Amino acid sequence: MTRADDSSLDCDLLIVGGGPAGLSLAASVAQAGLSATVLEQQVEEQLARPAPDGREIALTHPSVATLQRLGSWQRLAGHEVGLLRAADVHDGPVGRRGSLHLHAGGTGAGHLGWIVPNHALRRTAYEVAASTPGVRVVTGARVQHVATRAACAEVEYLTAGQDQARLLRAPLVVAADSRLSATRRQLGLGAAMTDFGRTVIVCRMRCERPHDEVAHECFGYERTLAVLPLPDDPVDGAPMCSAVVTADSTQARELLALAPEAYAASVAAQFQHRLGALQLVGERHAYPLVAVYAHRFAAARCALLGDAAVGMHPVTAHGFNLGLTGVATLTRVLTEAREHSADLGAASVLQRYARAHHRHAWPLFAGTNAIVRLYTDTRPLPRIARQAVLAAAMRLPPLQAVIVSQLTGRRPAWPTRGAGTHG
Repeated sequence: MTRADDSSLDCDLLIVGGGPAGLSLAASVAQAGLSATVLEQQVEEQLARPAPDGREIALTHPSVATLQRLGSWQRLAGHEVGLLRAADVHDGPVGRRGSLHLHAGGTGAGHLGWIVPNHALRRTAYEVAASTPGVRVVTGARVQHVATRAACAEVEYLTAGQDQARLLRAPLVVAADSRLSATRRQLGLGAAMTDFGRTVIVCRMRCERPHDEVAHECFGYERTLAVLPLPDDPVDGAPMCSAVVTADSTQARELLALAPEAYAASVAAQFQHRLGALQLVGERHAYPLVAVYAHRFAAARCALLGDAAVGMHPVTAHGFNLGLTGVATLTRVLTEAREHSADLGAASVLQRYARAHHRHAWPLFAGTNAIVRLYTDTRPLPRIARQAVLAAAMRLPPLQAVIVSQLTGRRPAWPTRGAGTHG
């Protein structure tokens, strides 16, 4: 490939951020014959054995195919992988009116997708990256400065016990260090941020009744509840679910202050006790809801990936799926550039990634935000509008097909008999 002063370059890609997106990119490009160095602030123990954070990640069929190609899917334990066979969308109090029932019929798939704990995805991404030739993972690295030059990108970082920063150079630096990315800011790539003024509370719960691997999205008028089916408890086989409550800041504080038994009872009541009594397992985790969309996904010598490029509202479960789409797209673009002896960090090369990722991400991002605004507005007219939207979706098979295609990652298809009103 064409590069200025190759002897001064440390690798083909510098990746700032050792989350599952950044680590997956490192493994992906290394498997394609490139070299990558990942700089991560957490220490090795935190990457190798990440603590549960309450988040459960819904994965589409293309995402699982990518993880299988990388080899990280095969490292998941059996009790860490759950199926999403179908999904029900409820407007207002659960059971008051019919729900929109979505399933994979007509797509050629037997189910909508899979669900995996976030900490398991982090662990397996690290295991694969750390064992892939061509990948170097620097842990405990505090990035001090990121810059792009005419011939290369530069990253200065410190590790524990160091007084002097170390400098690494590569044709390209990729920011993959969260939706509040400090690297993105240093690279001069701005982002539009949407603060929804709400907090999401996530936790695991034991269920009295089986969930039949069906997810539920309940758009209540005061707060939103998602109930996600999880694999049965590996010890005693009890049904398990993830409860995701979204509320304004005041209500979230009140919910977090409840005793575990009272909180579980509150969730069970909002779900009209459809899974019977619920019991909190582990801790509740709270996260502010802030969506991010970068003004540009790439420039000369730099690119954005994962939440640093697009930080999604979780309601449509596209966040990590978008990150894996970015991994696949950027790997393809860089591999093609190498085959043509092109500079990996050239603006013309990276714009191919930026355009492709924007075409895929923007409709999902804009559509998700529109859904959130409509279904969290408690005024009378928006209530009427959301009821009309849901009713239309129940009666229009093509619209259902489009929704299912986004959930599965497969092309739209006409739903088979049985889609529509449920409950």
